[in-house]
Amino acid sequence: MSKSQRQLAILGVLLSALAGTLVLRSGSTAPAAAPGPTRSAPVAGAAVRAIPVSGLRLDLLTVKSDELRAASRNPFRFQPRPAPPRPAAVVARSEPVVPPAPTGPPPPPPIPLKFIGVLDAPSRLGRLAILSDSRGGVFYGKEGDTIEGRYRVLKISTETAELAYMDGRGRQTIRLSGQ
Repeated sequence: MSKSQRQLAILGVLLSALAGTLVLRSGSTAPAAAPGPTRSAPVAGAAVRAIPVSGLRLDLLTVKSDELRAASRNPFRFQPRPAPPRPAAVVARSEPVVPPAPTGPPPPPPIPLKFIGVLDAPSRLGRLAILSDSRGGVFYGKEGDTIEGRYRVLKISTETAELAYMDGRGRQTIRLSGQ
């Protein structure tokens, strides 16, 4: 932007600010004229003519105080909600309602071992279950053996191994998982 263009832009901004100030200071209550042919903007310092408006009734805009009625609602005051409508009559059932059965102690936690394989030994050992814990430990056991001092191997099949807690709290069937 050249220096002369910058000066013209600043001059335009100042003239528009001056025109706005003149309009605000004039305090004219005359409404704007109806749309018509465009005229050039008045030059600063020139007198502005008021255009007469016919059919404008400003007296209808004023409200007399006796016409106001009292407010029926105050939006700033708390009021409780109205009560909900009553439900329809409930039809009695012919079936007796059975109370829920009392629950016993919570079940024991699941056995944290994975059944990763079966070893069929032709010797007197028979079928061995290969189990793994989440820490990388591998355990071997046949039916009746104790694993990790906490679990007893009850039954071994090709796809599942059935284990129980040593204290008899519960048993769990673990499916073969491919690791």
